[in-house]
Amino acid sequence: MSTTDWQEIIGTIGIFSLIAIVIVVSIWQFASTRRAKITLAREGEYRRIADRSLLVQEAVERQLAELGGRVAEMQARLQTLERVLKEVE
Repeated sequence: MSTTDWQEIIGTIGIFSLIAIVIVVSIWQFASTRRAKITLAREGEYRRIADRSLLVQEAVERQLAELGGRVAEMQARLQTLERVLKEVE
């Protein structure tokens, strides 16, 4: 084998190595981008769930406040009824 044969072999190996490296890096970047998009979508879903749960929690708080008012009103009526019953005795 002459020196030009060795140069051709080394050049061919170099080119194939370069092509392989470019392909691997491209695939790696594509996968990384895809993972980032999936993570972003998942975080968006979590945010929507958190927003929905906040709305539900606010609705529950309003209902509890309303029920608290009703209970207070019922206690006042019950106290009035007890007073009337004591007066009747």
